[in-house]
Amino acid sequence: MTTTHKPHRGTIFLEDAEVVAQEAFEANQFILKLKAPKCAAAAKPGSFVHLSCDESLPMRRPLSIMRVDAQRGVIEVLYKIVGPGLQLLSAKRAGDRISTLGPIGNGFVPHPQRPRALLVGGGVGIPPMVFLTEALRQSNDADWKPLVLMGSEVPFPFRARPSTILLPGMPDGAIACMPMLEEWGVPSRLATLAGYPGCFDGYVTDLAAAWLGSLDRGALAEVEMFACGPTVMLKAAAAVAKRFDIPCQVSLEEFMACAVGGCAGCAVKVMTPDGPAMKRVCVDGPVFEAQAVFGD
Repeated sequence: MTTTHKPHRGTIFLEDAEVVAQEAFEANQFILKLKAPKCAAAAKPGSFVHLSCDESLPMRRPLSIMRVDAQRGVIEVLYKIVGPGLQLLSAKRAGDRISTLGPIGNGFVPHPQRPRALLVGGGVGIPPMVFLTEALRQSNDADWKPLVLMGSEVPFPFRARPSTILLPGMPDGAIACMPMLEEWGVPSRLATLAGYPGCFDGYVTDLAAAWLGSLDRGALAEVEMFACGPTVMLKAAAAVAKRFDIPCQVSLEEFMACAVGGCAGCAVKVMTPDGPAMKRVCVDGPVFEAQAVFGD
């Protein structure tokens, strides 16, 4: 009997990770740092971990990886409390242990011929954009020029400040940025409908469209969009990419039971060269071509 090799086998690790630190932010948001050396060594932008929140809960929770320090063996995740599982996770403190399964999933694949990477994150879709930004900064296969746009209707999990990086094509008044990205020399802008100072008044996808609309044909030919966030935001991002005729990769958010491809509970319809097919978000994704998921 022959067996078919599964590309994710041998790349997902189960670790008894140690909590290094956990920091609380407004609106029940937390940044959790875990010492998980195997996961940290193998993680790619767009991959995620499946965490056991507490011994009393059999079901794990999938959380996107925001940053990785491979040398220290540390990963960071950002999450917002939704339900009892993440409530229990928020009670973990330095020195506690958390069963960690990861890294899981196929991540983003930037193309050097399109070095103007437009990264669009909404809410808890922000972490993969930070991870991808850091990876592009460390890559030398192109002269990467990332632009990060973030949207949130609750306070951002950082103290926003006015950007000092000039960014042509931005709407008047859109000056708020993420300080960490600013320190990296990467331009960023924030969007919200909540009226936070310095933010674009509208959806983050509208902000992306405004910037794209300021570019000429030559500049647009160098742009590739990457997006993560709620499904309605991803659908809007796909529409913006189609409007400006640029490629777009989206990271989908779905409920997951096993997160390793066994239960198929996270399957979504994706258009393939052979026609429509059901693909598992956990191991076939979470990153897909936008038009394959949201195209007409």
